Amino acid sequence: MKKIFLALALIVCTLAASAQNYKTETGISYRPDATDKYQKERCKLDFYYPTDVKDFPVVIWYHGGGLTGGNTFIPGELQNQGIGVVAVNYRLCGNKVDPSVTTADCVDDAAAAAAWAVKNVAKYGGSPDKIYLTGHSAGGYLVMMIGFDKARLGKYGVDPDKAFAAMIPLSGQAITHFQNRRDRGMGDLNPLIDENAPLYFVRDDCIPTLLVCGQRERELFGRYEENAYLWRMMKLCGHPDAEILEVDGFDHGTMCHPGFLIMLEYLKNREKNRK
Repeated sequence: MKKIFLALALIVCTLAASAQNYKTETGISYRPDATDKYQKERCKLDFYYPTDVKDFPVVIWYHGGGLTGGNTFIPGELQNQGIGVVAVNYRLCGNKVDPSVTTADCVDDAAAAAAWAVKNVAKYGGSPDKIYLTGHSAGGYLVMMIGFDKARLGKYGVDPDKAFAAMIPLSGQAITHFQNRRDRGMGDLNPLIDENAPLYFVRDDCIPTLLVCGQRERELFGRYEENAYLWRMMKLCGHPDAEILEVDGFDHGTMCHPGFLIMLEYLKNREKNRK
């Protein structure tokens, strides 16, 4: 395990921006055959990408919000970096249009959007061999669920172990998400690990994984410790490429900024070593 201190977290060399021109296509439906009103409304993504380079890396980005709130956006830290960003909206639990939405529906939307990216980024000039999964908080949970549980993407004909270069969840929930537990009448401090938890599917052959969390005493509930346990189980299973970073001085919300910089440096180094 490694700690990243405040001064170091802010001095990170980002991916060299080789492209000068970028375009954003908004409101792309990743469920074009949806008949449900709420699916049509929420199951859309935006794609921000450079227009004057080819085979650029692509980051699939899932926003946070506890699986009950939030809307997609293109993080400023990921703009003008020579990469494409697929920013995903997904259905939310507790919404007024369709109150029946569950956390499993959120995960399924995340998988459907990731499958869209795998099958479509090449049309925009992106490299299907350089796709990275990332998200913050609830988005980090979604990343880990579709990255660890192969059945989620298998439903859409995608093998996550072959489709993605790595996953970099930022303060993602490793145990069963608290919204799922709330739906069962459980409290936020009642931990559970079942088929709704990334930890339940820990294995030694998933894609390279970088877990990034804020400072453990400032994080939400036991978020750092959840990720540390996940990391430890990956190592004990024999996973060859799993890391965890704790960003000192940042809480659950503010860790996003250094988290993005760390993610970009991680992506840059992986692409450099690939060549």
